[in-house]
Amino acid sequence: MADISPAFALKEKVESLKQMMLDRHPKMPTLLSEIHKTLLKYPEQVVLMSEEETAIVVQGLIKQTGTEFAKAAMKTSSTSAKSLAAKIASGTLEL
Repeated sequence: MADISPAFALKEKVESLKQMMLDRHPKMPTLLSEIHKTLLKYPEQVVLMSEEETAIVVQGLIKQTGTEFAKAAMKTSSTSAKSLAAKIASGTLEL
């Protein structure tokens, strides 16, 4: 039997992830890991994914990690800005 294409395999995994999120399936972390490995191995698949598929993966990551990416980025950004401001104020900033 011939191997299935990476695109088809990825679509199957994303659809399975969608169903697992609805069912709160315990295999969801494993499936997210498999999707990640597929995208690392075949990076061109990222641009071939539909917006809906991308949204499903992002929703799965949000459910799994309990983190919203924008909030996490804002927190890191805010902390970095305060650290930079403190270094500038104390004169310890090296270029």
